[in-house]
Amino acid sequence: MSSFNTISIEKLARLVGTPKCPVLIDVRTDEDFADDPRYIPGSIRRPFATAPDWAPQLMGRSAVVICQKGLKLSHGVAAWLRHAGIQADSLEGGALAWAHAGLPMVPDSQIRQRDSQGRTVWVTRSRPKIDRIACPWLIRRFVDPSAVFLFVPPSEVQAVAERFAATPFDIEGSDVFWTHRGDLCTFDVMVEEFGLATAPLRQLATIVRGADTARLDLAPEAPGLLAASLGLSRMYADDLAQLEAGLPLYDAFYRWCRDATDETHNWPSKKPGA
Repeated sequence: MSSFNTISIEKLARLVGTPKCPVLIDVRTDEDFADDPRYIPGSIRRPFATAPDWAPQLMGRSAVVICQKGLKLSHGVAAWLRHAGIQADSLEGGALAWAHAGLPMVPDSQIRQRDSQGRTVWVTRSRPKIDRIACPWLIRRFVDPSAVFLFVPPSEVQAVAERFAATPFDIEGSDVFWTHRGDLCTFDVMVEEFGLATAPLRQLATIVRGADTARLDLAPEAPGLLAASLGLSRMYADDLAQLEAGLPLYDAFYRWCRDATDETHNWPSKKPGA
């Protein structure tokens, strides 16, 4: 059981990747981070010494603070956040306990440059359908909750990437890292490269691949994802509005993959007169 003002790694692991996940603040020192340059999924690094300066940015939200061992740095920063009126806990055991438990961690080497506000910026083709909604969902939920996504004409993706320091994804090109590889779709690639290859995300990746590459036999759920995705693309003319509408769809598929694959539903449960 967690002590006062702390959260266990087991409880946090259930929240990571869901819309209810608190803001995760990594306050490890540069030396500690260099020893293991990986992030708990969805966390952002902030300098512990300047907590009073950046604390107001979290108003109205709850936070979990992460240091190396769950000791002075995380407890101190969490106390500063509470002083600023923000509900904040320290992660028990810190990043070391999370890593020792074998839970997924995102390599810093796979996170490209950030903008002046600390956000990753991504660019892809306009009028998304499946992969170009699934990938932003994965990034927002497990890599960078504040990530920015730019949707532009296909012919302009590379130029926009260069001019606006954005990372291109899900486009053709021999020098594009985040795109299809053989039979795998971009979502598959991101799950693997970001160190997120848990059983639920692997299963979701199969569903996405089936819907995105017209191989609906890969998973019984793939036709449903395809139908819902095409329906959303008809409902929204604005790509960002479609993205926001699509996030809950992938939230639901992820929770099914994680928690509900063995559950069935049938109504009425008995035939009349039985």
